[in-house]
Amino acid sequence: MQHRAYQPILPCGNKYLQHKWDKSHYEMHKKKLEEERMGIIQRDNELLLEKIAFIMRTTGRIDNRNYYESRSLCREKRQQELLRVTKENQIIVERLSRCESRYSAKQWHEDWLRMERYRESIARYPRSKSLTEAQTKFIKKEAKEGRREKSDKEKNCSGGDQSECSAPSDGSNSIEKTETDTKKSV
Repeated sequence: MQHRAYQPILPCGNKYLQHKWDKSHYEMHKKKLEEERMGIIQRDNELLLEKIAFIMRTTGRIDNRNYYESRSLCREKRQQELLRVTKENQIIVERLSRCESRYSAKQWHEDWLRMERYRESIARYPRSKSLTEAQTKFIKKEAKEGRREKSDKEKNCSGGDQSECSAPSDGSNSIEKTETDTKKSV
């Protein structure tokens, strides 16, 4: 009774016979596919058996090494790009190494001391001794640097460079000003 529910693809005179023929064609098709699948499995099994036999006969070397050299199609282009970027980076590093800082730590410290003096002058209660200690350390450091600059200038003057000898030293004047400022604030 299955032939009555069967709808053939092509028009036919007898549904029962067409169903039988289509079923036999389908079974033959499945059998061919199964034979192909079994053939592939059989071939893979034979290859595997040969490999196992080879391993049993020999010491069992590893055969998964690739002895070919990997080559890229755009290797030269990438190398040129890498060289270009490396050169640009070297130029940037050179420019940065030649560049000096625009900010003076000495100026920052002087500004900080000035602000501390302002805070001290407007504070209701006296602040800690850290300000006076910092100011005295700064003054001593400035005096030491001033002496070092003077001795360097004297060496230059004795060496024959008269352009620096005639210029007045500004370092000593700024030290005297900071000393008088600290004495006034204390």
